[in-house]
Amino acid sequence: MRRVVTPGRLLAAGLALVAVVLALLVVPSSEYVFLPDPAHPVAPLVTVKGGHDPARGGVYFVDVIVRKATLLERLFGGLHEGADLYPAGAVNPPGVNDAERRRIDIQDMRRSQQVAAAVALRTAGKKVVLRSTGALVDAIDPKLPAAGKLEPEDVITAVDGRRVTSPQDVFKVMSGVKVGQTVRITIRRGKQTLVERMSTVTSGPPANRAIVGVSIEPSVDIKLPFPVRIDAGNVGGPSAGLAFALEVLEEMGRDVIHGHKIAATGEIRPDGSIGSIGGIKQKTIGAREAGVDAFLVPAGDNARVARQHAEGLRIIPVETFPQALRALATLAPNA
Repeated sequence: MRRVVTPGRLLAAGLALVAVVLALLVVPSSEYVFLPDPAHPVAPLVTVKGGHDPARGGVYFVDVIVRKATLLERLFGGLHEGADLYPAGAVNPPGVNDAERRRIDIQDMRRSQQVAAAVALRTAGKKVVLRSTGALVDAIDPKLPAAGKLEPEDVITAVDGRRVTSPQDVFKVMSGVKVGQTVRITIRRGKQTLVERMSTVTSGPPANRAIVGVSIEPSVDIKLPFPVRIDAGNVGGPSAGLAFALEVLEEMGRDVIHGHKIAATGEIRPDGSIGSIGGIKQKTIGAREAGVDAFLVPAGDNARVARQHAEGLRIIPVETFPQALRALATLAPNA
């Protein structure tokens, strides 16, 4: 028998189609999408006691929009210019969910603000007190023993009961540990003090050292000679450190950008070195969209990828804060 098409059946079919489309547009997948975001001026975020905003040009920071990809974005990754899809394991550290990653990102941002202010003030000849407090966990190998036990932003304060105040101290203690031996690592996580036990594995040739699978950097307590306030709102991660340090110097009256619009990205460390960051493709596109004159990026792979997406934007690779200042000093002043 021939099926009779009625208005009710047409409506039902239409609603079903709409439901499918909405699912593709709204329902998140298990992957994450990285999207460009136009660079933002730093001056509104920074307040230096007795300082002032630059009259011309400006320093800009760049970030990346990171969210769960929809099913449609997963099927057709090219829906957005400059978008990239990543599995959850490439975004969240082992054992860390979205909320915990967000907390870690905010901690990274706060630390980068403190370090940026310290580096800028020290460059200006001000007295800044830095006190080593341990070894900060920067990254964790998901396949090695520390995965699921340590988290980024943990501060290692002791190994096998021996107090450590720097990465060098950790390496010294670990040099006496044999491969396969269990170690007790004391960490400070927020206001908690925890002790995690884990077996060591070999680092591989040629050293064949005992390791647990973390990269670490200095954790420092910073005391500034006068207040510097940096408020980036809900933006997380350490990559705006270089931009913040440049802006602090500008507001202290030192002309470092010479009237240019300068975007900058890179994690700044207490010694003034510049560390690599993620999402450099999207950040380069964001710098282009803001119409800046030049983009300072960490040297190495970050600079290589940035040049691939520059489309005429001047890319300036830097390894240290003093090098960034010297590079900017070579730019002809804008009228």
